[in-house]
Amino acid sequence: MIGFHVRPDSHARAIAAREKVDVRLYTVIYDVESDVRAALEGLLTPDETEEIKGTAEIRELFRIPKQGVIAGCYVQSGTINRSNMIRIIRDGVAIYSGPIASLRRFKDDVKEVSSGFECGIKVEGYDDVKVGDILEAYVVVQVARKL
Repeated sequence: MIGFHVRPDSHARAIAAREKVDVRLYTVIYDVESDVRAALEGLLTPDETEEIKGTAEIRELFRIPKQGVIAGCYVQSGTINRSNMIRIIRDGVAIYSGPIASLRRFKDDVKEVSSGFECGIKVEGYDDVKVGDILEAYVVVQVARKL
């Protein structure tokens, strides 16, 4: 409930509390408009955009028993972070998208690998990678919409 230059009596306040009704009282009309706008913007779903963090080229495949296929990669641009999502691109077409299961540099687990370095990447739930595929690391960013 929105009230402008009014005050509820004790009976109305008791009913509003019992029924769990939000009562807002204002004396400045611009405050009403800004609060209603903020409430409507809160109902809007945020826009999701993808931000590409880095790309890597698969140069070698390593088949490890009980683990699957590890892609030996060279990071071409940006950084590959373990928390990024990964997209596999073959011949210019995205064929799979999913999380990174493991990211290794030599025998060490690492959080990120910068451009110009080599690493091993295991894509979670997908082992059909080939030499020459491009791995694109990205994050999904949510941006609040405005009225």
